[in-house]
Amino acid sequence: MSRELTISLSPHEKGNLSVEKIMWSVVIALIPALTASVYFYGIHALRVVVLGMLFCIALEYLIQKFVLKTKVTAFDGSAAVTGLLLAFNVPSSIPWWQLLIGSAAAIGVAKMAFGGLGKNPFNPALVGRAFMLASFPVQMNTWPAPLRKIWESGADALTSATPLGILKEGVRDGTPIADLADKMPSYFDMFIGNMGGCIGEVSAFAILAGGIYLLSRKIISFHIPLFYLLSLAGFTGLFWLFNPVKYADPLFHILAGGAMLGAWFMATDMVTCPMSIKGQVIFAISGGILCGAIRLFGSYPEGCSYSILVMNAFVPLIDKYFKPKRFGKEVDNGK
Repeated sequence: MSRELTISLSPHEKGNLSVEKIMWSVVIALIPALTASVYFYGIHALRVVVLGMLFCIALEYLIQKFVLKTKVTAFDGSAAVTGLLLAFNVPSSIPWWQLLIGSAAAIGVAKMAFGGLGKNPFNPALVGRAFMLASFPVQMNTWPAPLRKIWESGADALTSATPLGILKEGVRDGTPIADLADKMPSYFDMFIGNMGGCIGEVSAFAILAGGIYLLSRKIISFHIPLFYLLSLAGFTGLFWLFNPVKYADPLFHILAGGAMLGAWFMATDMVTCPMSIKGQVIFAISGGILCGAIRLFGSYPEGCSYSILVMNAFVPLIDKYFKPKRFGKEVDNGK
């Protein structure tokens, strides 16, 4: 009687989460932000989101089917998440062909060129955004105003600067922060999303609701969002305490721009963030400080996406020195 011994790598406990379940859970978590974007920016926001998801899914399918000729996994939800996050990082007025080019950069360059899901070193959606920002700076920095402001003005269309853009321009002109108050949205408007900006990053409330959902499903842990936002607040808060005339307070920096979206949904990408808890804390703190430094001293008013991309490059180094604990326990043999 022959016996076969099957040997496999640990861990041996089988979980109930699959790639599909994780990715579609992220899509579900982004529904509150999608709802807020459609409420504030109308049908154009929905158009960008639908096109972004369709472009990314179709491109991944075509590349796998006809270029790489490998197993097609374009419908596992990862391409949909990339398309959704890319759409969330652009204005609602972006032309469809520019979104298609950004999707090609995200899927073709940042993801499939490295071998597909699980092998990409950089967050694909942020690579697509960075490519679009470098290629189409005018369109990527033209922010349609929320529908309520358009209705109140009686105009057919209206553009609105982002809070970070207003702050950067005011500081450049030497205008005190207090004198910019009449141009800035209130903190309540910034919290719910009634301001200019990328369609998916404006509502901190909606993003927070989706983040809590991911925490409850144990898709992500709290370490990266918490320490990213705390380090951003701490870094900008030091300069605010030193000179409140020139620098905005920490709450402003948390609510403005893409800090909330980046901290909860892009820095936590399980492929491009460190494996260990210590590594994730270092990753998050460094990213938050870098985001604050770009905002305060860089020529570009926003720094969240670039801070995450830069820290993505350091993930292999962080994983090398902060490895997760091995399964099992070493036994002291007295030597």
